[in-house]
Amino acid sequence: MSEQQQAQFKLPPVHQLGFVVRDIEKTCKHYEAVFGTGPFSPVIDVDMDGALLRGTPVKTKIKVAFVRSGGVQIELIQPVEGHNVYTEFLETKGEGIHHLGYRIDDIEAAKAAFRSKGLEPVFCRDMGVMEFAYYDTAEAGGLMLEFLHNRQ
Repeated sequence: MSEQQQAQFKLPPVHQLGFVVRDIEKTCKHYEAVFGTGPFSPVIDVDMDGALLRGTPVKTKIKVAFVRSGGVQIELIQPVEGHNVYTEFLETKGEGIHHLGYRIDDIEAAKAAFRSKGLEPVFCRDMGVMEFAYYDTAEAGGLMLEFLHNRQ
């Protein structure tokens, strides 16, 4: 990606709102009963071993569940094991909106564009079928941004 392309880089529309929760099953039931949001996908156990947290490999596991609200995917995330950006969020802020997720076709170009602005991923992993990279943008709005690249 040229310098001019990096300077002109713009994020696509928001694809996902990511919420960190302590009890994913309870939260799914609450959203469905109180807000009428759902049904959620079945809860998925995700082994994220090998993800990089600020450049250091970590062993960590989470649970996730998804539902659509209009054009936006809502992701619920429950940390299960190990240290990661989600455990840090729970420790410092409690439950709540953690990130805005963006579907990115060319994740390497997007990472290069952010790198040119002085931003490096704080949590990332290439999982084969998909790759993700989180950026700490809390100084400007209080949330992280996630690049999502699906290979399916």
